[in-house]
Amino acid sequence: MTRSIRVKNTEDIQKINKIVTQFPYDIWIHGKSGMVDAKSLLGMFLLSLNEPLKLVVEDDIDTKKLFKALEDYLDIEDDD
Repeated sequence: MTRSIRVKNTEDIQKINKIVTQFPYDIWIHGKSGMVDAKSLLGMFLLSLNEPLKLVVEDDIDTKKLFKALEDYLDIEDDD
């Protein structure tokens, strides 16, 4: 499952990281500059915030609670 995610500044990085660490499955953020584990605060700080970013979760995961928790950062429509 892939969704576009908006990360504007370091405060967003910290809030997103705090949210995703509450979930037991792998959550990744992909951008043109690479891929990082969303649960890694250090990794998140390596993202280039001026490029389109995608939140990536395995397809067989129920993401309703995750997407609800991240609704302030996700685009409305599904990218998949």
